[in-house]
Amino acid sequence: MDRLEHFRRRYATLHPGWEHATARYQRWIANCLTPTTRVLDLGCGRGGVVERLHTAGRWTGCDPDWASLAEHRLSSPHASPFPRSQASAERLPFTDKSFDLVVSSWVLEHLPHPERTFHEVARVLRPGGRFIFLTPNTRHPIPRLSRWLARLETLQTTIVAQAYRRAAGDAFPVHYRANTLNELAHLATRAHLQLVQLELVDDPSYFAWDDASFALSVIFEKMLPAMWKVHIVGEYVK
Repeated sequence: MDRLEHFRRRYATLHPGWEHATARYQRWIANCLTPTTRVLDLGCGRGGVVERLHTAGRWTGCDPDWASLAEHRLSSPHASPFPRSQASAERLPFTDKSFDLVVSSWVLEHLPHPERTFHEVARVLRPGGRFIFLTPNTRHPIPRLSRWLARLETLQTTIVAQAYRRAAGDAFPVHYRANTLNELAHLATRAHLQLVQLELVDDPSYFAWDDASFALSVIFEKMLPAMWKVHIVGEYVK
């Protein structure tokens, strides 16, 4: 992550006003928060945006991975209360209209049946509630490669663990069934969610390991079609 942040800062100096996808995602969420906002962090893992924004709003987390929930970085006795549930995104253990905001990062690409998840998100949102997400765009070469490597699960896990310093247990299977603009539009329509905003975000840091590879990555990003940018940040309303 230090490597990614280093090259993202360099890229931002070359492109004033550029903001990487995670920062954009966090900003959109922050704009929706009030002290009483009921927020569901869908696929909360061990931390993430809730660590930075949990003092605003009333947060709840869910994730199918028990180890991630048990090791969540807000689970210490000195942290703010953060109730969590072990649950599948396809069957959320919450009543209808429970939340004002559902947020989800790096989750949609792992869903085998994303239409069920979109319907569950719509079900637990109150009328006027928002769904904000961050996910890879499968038009970009990195997710395309990941999709191909998914056929060789052991190899994919090894590459992800070494490239991004993740534990092998944190590299979950990918399906990429909610990761193009057309797929997202179809899923949202079926779940009766309306588009608020959606942005494709470039990021050359993934291919950057030193000065030379960074320069090549910047050139490579410029050559890609506009619809192939690596990340999608989206917001829908019920």
